[in-house]
Amino acid sequence: MSDDTPDFPPLRSRRWFADAGMRGFAHRQRMQQQGLRRQDVLTRPCIAIVNTWSELSPCHAHLRERAESVRRGILMAGGTPFELPALSLGEVIVKPTTMLYRNLLALEVEELLRSHPVDGVVLLAGCDKTTPATVMGAVSAGLPTIFVAAGPMLNDRHLRRTPQGCEARTVGAGTHTRLFWDEHQAGRIDAAEWIALEARMTRSPGTCNTMGTASTMTAIVEALGLALPGSTAVPAMDAQHVRNATTAGERIVAMVREGLTPQRILTRGAFLNAATVQMALGGSTNAAIHIIAMAGRAGVELSLDDLDRLGREVPVLANLFPSGDRLMEDFHYAGGLPALMQRLSDRLSLGEMTVTGQSVGRNLEGRTVLDDEVIRPLDRPVSANGALAVLRGNLCPGGAVMKPAAASPRYFHHRGRAIVFDGPADMMARIHDPALPVDEDSVLVLRGGGPVGAPGMPEWGNLPIPKKLLDRGVRDLLRLSDARMSGTHYGSCVLHVSPESAVGGPLALVKDGDEIALDLEARTLTLCVDDAEIARRRAAWVPPASRYERGFTRLYQQHVTQADEGCDLDFLMGTAPTPEPDIF
Repeated sequence: MSDDTPDFPPLRSRRWFADAGMRGFAHRQRMQQQGLRRQDVLTRPCIAIVNTWSELSPCHAHLRERAESVRRGILMAGGTPFELPALSLGEVIVKPTTMLYRNLLALEVEELLRSHPVDGVVLLAGCDKTTPATVMGAVSAGLPTIFVAAGPMLNDRHLRRTPQGCEARTVGAGTHTRLFWDEHQAGRIDAAEWIALEARMTRSPGTCNTMGTASTMTAIVEALGLALPGSTAVPAMDAQHVRNATTAGERIVAMVREGLTPQRILTRGAFLNAATVQMALGGSTNAAIHIIAMAGRAGVELSLDDLDRLGREVPVLANLFPSGDRLMEDFHYAGGLPALMQRLSDRLSLGEMTVTGQSVGRNLEGRTVLDDEVIRPLDRPVSANGALAVLRGNLCPGGAVMKPAAASPRYFHHRGRAIVFDGPADMMARIHDPALPVDEDSVLVLRGGGPVGAPGMPEWGNLPIPKKLLDRGVRDLLRLSDARMSGTHYGSCVLHVSPESAVGGPLALVKDGDEIALDLEARTLTLCVDDAEIARRRAAWVPPASRYERGFTRLYQQHVTQADEGCDLDFLMGTAPTPEPDIF
């Protein structure tokens, strides 16, 4: 077989394998050591399968098998696959937060692709931070890229006997964990039922089956054009998920032949499409950070103001927890993301390129909504309040975000006295104290939860409701923090307050009893303290000392940006090229 491949663009992997000298000999020799043939690396595109599988990432428990399906597709299309394991970030298991390690995974993916002889990449990911991380790394590496989502777990129902008979309730992972916990704390769910729920609520591998961060981010990646149309809503345990993985493996080989890189796909129009989809899905507030970070890697201007505008314009159409009452499996049966995008087509840029080699508009041809209760018509939305609001004011000059569709309208225009907690330990020590001076009008404030302060900006923003209020039937309060909130959660929570308290943001200056005013329609968040008093407090403020003297966390604290900039590491932002590795 000839070593020439005139039908391909120049293959990057040939820098390793086509050299006629000793180094090329050594590289080919080591591949043959594994049983590959000489021509497998000389005449075929070499494709990386970046796999975030691990036994401590339940959302990705099936990705070992899906990698084999991708491998089959690559081989069928005439490529040579190489599986590269990458950092696995199981959202519930990794502490203090997977967000601390999102940029580490992004850096790992970028360097894996840069340092190995590969021509394109298939990304296997899905749990919250793995999606933006792998995409950020691949975009910075600049190779043809296709994303395969882990897929949502199967639906579940909670059955319980009542005096009236058997009651069945749809259960969504994450959303109902907090809901059932509040009921357990209030004495409405006993210990035996609580243990039974533990074994039933997550009944298969796959990501959360609500419109939490995982489904939000995989849908955004599909809307950007980096995943096969309709693929991200397919349940993890569905046979179609296996077939899609094989198809993705086939398609990446063609993308290498076509020179179809993320730079040809990720335009400002593509990001506005993705943000529009995020709003219609009632997506996670976490997307506000991740989509800005991904846009930054692609060299695309995207800001919180863009997201707020779309949050005002685009109603929530997807009837999915936590904004609605259905789950991702139902969304798949209703037509998935292509059906939703078809319904939004008048608001989308349909000429954007995608991994299919076709435009968004061409991919949507023939797609239709199959269930109007799951994907609502524009004139009958799940919520007209919007999936995202960006607040500004003297408490958050860099911005803060809120999810109106998952909040209580009584707090849309609210003024109350602050109860301030300095970190989660302080909060958990005092939140359920019967003497805590809290009522329905109080504003709970948590600080020390930002990217530098926590560190890593954990999901501490869904502050618990004090038990004495739970006992009175209260299930929501206005809560503020510089932390994040799980996309599966709900409530009147103001998040991502920026700049954060640890770097001297105004949140650091709030005291118990200060009045805080929220006006959602005006998009304002105000600390009702005069400027002179704020200046006095600032003069007396002392920045907290870091506990970290070494390791990635030290590097992270020194270089992470604030929430409104995407929390990327400052030296990884932008599109400045990194030189290809020297090969001698």
